[in-house]
Amino acid sequence: MSGPSPAELAAAAAALRQARDVAVLTGAGISAESGIPTFREALTGLWERYRPEALATPEGFLRDPQLVWAWYRARRQAIAGAKPNPGHHALVAIERRVPRFTLITQNVDGLHRQAGHRELIELHGNIERVKCFDCGRAPAAFDDPEAVPRCARCGGLLRPDVVWFGEMLPERAIARAQDAAQRCDLFLSVGTSNVVEPAASLPWIAARRGATVLVVNITDSGQQIGPHIHHLLGRSGEVLPALVAAAWPDATTGRPA
Repeated sequence: MSGPSPAELAAAAAALRQARDVAVLTGAGISAESGIPTFREALTGLWERYRPEALATPEGFLRDPQLVWAWYRARRQAIAGAKPNPGHHALVAIERRVPRFTLITQNVDGLHRQAGHRELIELHGNIERVKCFDCGRAPAAFDDPEAVPRCARCGGLLRPDVVWFGEMLPERAIARAQDAAQRCDLFLSVGTSNVVEPAASLPWIAARRGATVLVVNITDSGQQIGPHIHHLLGRSGEVLPALVAAAWPDATTGRPA
């Protein structure tokens, strides 16, 4: 994997430098570079005998909440040691350089917030948060009792605050994401194949509205092409810092002190 050519990088950097409203969509690819496996990649060892429907659907939770909580505790433990990588920090550098910036993520690991982002839309929720299955209340603080926790308000079962299979994305989150895609003058798609709707449509909504779209991914398979769509092939932890450095040579994209 050789990465984008100097000409491709220069053209993308020029568009980024001129942008005044940037929207970003990130997917599993950027988290993978911090060592976080995807949901299905994590179905190994003890968990390989379980179907996803048993671990990440409302029906599976009601059938065996103790099993689902054991699975999410294992995932939270695996994520706990992960740190933002150079791709995450490069996006923070972009946020600091453009007048308006919106980060939309499909990831639930919280690494973008850990890296220092302020404007963040978590389309699929956050694995560290919980909410009540019955009343929807999210407690201000959560001390995991290593059992099936219950809501202090109604007594219902608490569940991880993530979007499960068969559930709709939060209406407010997807509305904010679509608004950012329609409004921006540059859209950056990072580490996602852009095939799972409705998030998959966001870059192409921006392209139809006349925005420049930069797609950073290890492959361009399945991605759209067009006069305003630029594909920068490579790992986000390598391409994004190079893109920032080309756009703003004085920018710093390392971990903040």
